Amino acid sequence: MEVLKQNLNFLKLGFLAENIEQLLKQANEKKLDKIDFLEQLVLAETENKKQRAVERRIKAAKIPVIKTLDHFNLAYPQRIDPEAVRYLFRLQFLKEHKNVIFCGGVGLGKTHLASALVLETCKKGYTGLFVSAVEIINTLTEAQKNGCLSRAIKKYLNVKLLVIDELGYMPIDKKGCDLLFQVISGRYEKGSTLFTTNRPYKDWSIIFNNRTLKFIFILV
Repeated sequence: MEVLKQNLNFLKLGFLAENIEQLLKQANEKKLDKIDFLEQLVLAETENKKQRAVERRIKAAKIPVIKTLDHFNLAYPQRIDPEAVRYLFRLQFLKEHKNVIFCGGVGLGKTHLASALVLETCKKGYTGLFVSAVEIINTLTEAQKNGCLSRAIKKYLNVKLLVIDELGYMPIDKKGCDLLFQVISGRYEKGSTLFTTNRPYKDWSIIFNNRTLKFIFILV
């Protein structure tokens, strides 16, 4: 048995190596034939690898607090359309590379829904990343100083769903706008971007320069 476990570990079948004795016991109890037993082994290892992949994607997404749609009260506030929210969670917009804006005051659940969408994205086999607008700008500003801006931008371009949280929470200077523009334009028709903001559209000109503002409206 130890040799079998060593070989399974060598083949990177860690779940089988850890659980082979229990699986053998279950097979004997169920009186499985060789083919059925083999199918059970492959299924067990496959499901374990899928679950671990989901966990890796969730960890990489940097979701601030794990939230789900089930935890969200769709009855409040009343102006939120429950069907529109449920439609988003079918993730069709990801396949079409469409973008989403959650716009409204503090306490409406924008960040909750955005977090839940990233979580659902990871569970369905896609990559996601949750980050604030200020963090993006600070990260890219530092990368630009160190001469590695292109590499830093890539981490925001390569995910299926990028959540830019708290857009407009603080005014952004021209340099910050230009850096954010590179991320937004680089993702255009390649991935979906979700923005959360407490600023109504009419105030966005206070936050962004004209080039960035125009591009955000075009892509959304």
